[in-house]
Amino acid sequence: MSPGRSGPSRTRVAAVAGAAVGGTTALASAAGSLTAAAYFARRVLTPDPRRPDDVVVREVGADTVLLDTTAETVVPGRYGLWLDGGSGHARLGDVVEIDAAVGVVRREVLGVDAGSLHPGTARWNGWYHGGPPDVSLGLATEHVHYDGELGAMPAWVVAPDGGPGERWAVLVHGRGARREETVRALPPLLEAGWTCLVPTYRNDEGVPAGADGRYALGLSEWRDVDAAIAYAAGRGAREVLLGGWSMGGAIVLQLLDRSDRSDLVSRVVLDAPVVDWGDVLTHHARQHHVPRPVGTLARTMMRQRWGHRLVGVHEGVDLALTDWVRRADEVHHRILLVHSADDEFVPFGPSFALAQARPDLVTFEEWRVARHCKEWNTDPVRWEGLVRGFATG
Repeated sequence: MSPGRSGPSRTRVAAVAGAAVGGTTALASAAGSLTAAAYFARRVLTPDPRRPDDVVVREVGADTVLLDTTAETVVPGRYGLWLDGGSGHARLGDVVEIDAAVGVVRREVLGVDAGSLHPGTARWNGWYHGGPPDVSLGLATEHVHYDGELGAMPAWVVAPDGGPGERWAVLVHGRGARREETVRALPPLLEAGWTCLVPTYRNDEGVPAGADGRYALGLSEWRDVDAAIAYAAGRGAREVLLGGWSMGGAIVLQLLDRSDRSDLVSRVVLDAPVVDWGDVLTHHARQHHVPRPVGTLARTMMRQRWGHRLVGVHEGVDLALTDWVRRADEVHHRILLVHSADDEFVPFGPSFALAQARPDLVTFEEWRVARHCKEWNTDPVRWEGLVRGFATG
C-alpha cells in the first residue's frame, strides 16, 4: 500500500466477507429448498410401478395364516395377499388372535385363488379381490376397449340379469390402484339394475401414459373417464352413476365440473375421496417432516409454468381447483360419501366439511377403524346396503 493512500478497514473487510458467506448460505438454502420441493412434488405426481412385498408370512395352517404384525395386518375385516410377486393370490378373513409380545397376528384364510400360500414374503391387498369380476365373483364379464384421448383404453363391462340397460355405473379406482379395487361395488349395483363399466385412465399399468407420464391428480384423468361415459352412452346408457375411490373421487369431481356429459349423471358414490388435494399434501408433508415452506413451494411449482420442468409436468396442476370444500357451491349432484375417521392416507376432514356445507346433496357416512379405502373391508354388509339403497330408485 503506498504512503498517504488508505485501504479498506478490517471491519469493512469482515463485513463484506460476512455478507458474501451469508449470501452464499442463503443461495445454498434456497437451492436446497427448491430441490426438496421438486422432489416432494415429483413423489406426489409420479406413478410408482414398483409394488414390493410388505408382509411376512410366518406359518400356514389348515385354515389360518400367521403374519408379522403391521398397521395393516391387525385391522379387522377381509383382505388379500398377493403371492409370488403377484402371480398368486389368497383371500384372508378376520383376526383370530394377536400375540403382541412376539409381534404376530393369526388370520382366517378364506381361499387361495391362484398360486400357493406358503411362508415367505407377500404383499398386502386392501382390495380383497385379486382379479377381474369373472375371476373374483364368477360374473360374466366383457373385456372391452373404448376410445380415449390417448388411444384404446381397456375396461370391464358387467351387466345385470337381462343384459345391459339404460342405467350404467362407471367406477373409477384410485391413485396407484387397479380396477380390482372397484369389484366390491358390483354386487349391490347389479342388484339395483345398473350395468357396471370399470374403465382405466392414463398411466395405469398397460395403458397409454400421458405426455409427461405424471398424474395430474384428476385434472387431466377426468377426460379418460369422460370417454368411458361416451362409450356407455354409445351402448344405450341414458343415466349414469359415477363411483370413485381416493383419487378416483377427485377424478369424478373434476368430471362433474368439466364434462358436457355431466347431465347424464344422476348420482355419485365416493369412497375415501380426495376432496382437497392441498389438505392431503399438507398431511403427508407433516407425516414426513417436510418443512411447511417446502410444501408450499412444491404446490407453487406444480401450478406455475416456471416450475413445470423441475416437477416434470406438461400441464399445470393447480390444487385450488381440487378444493371442493371451497368450491362447495359448485356441487350439483347427489352424493353418497363414505369415509373413515381413521383414514391414515386421505384425512376425512374435507369430506366431512363438504357434507356440512352441502347437506342438501351430500349424504355422509362415517366409518371407524377402517384404513384408507377399506370401509367395505371392515363392514361389507353396511357398505353394500348403503350403496344398494342409494342406487335404487
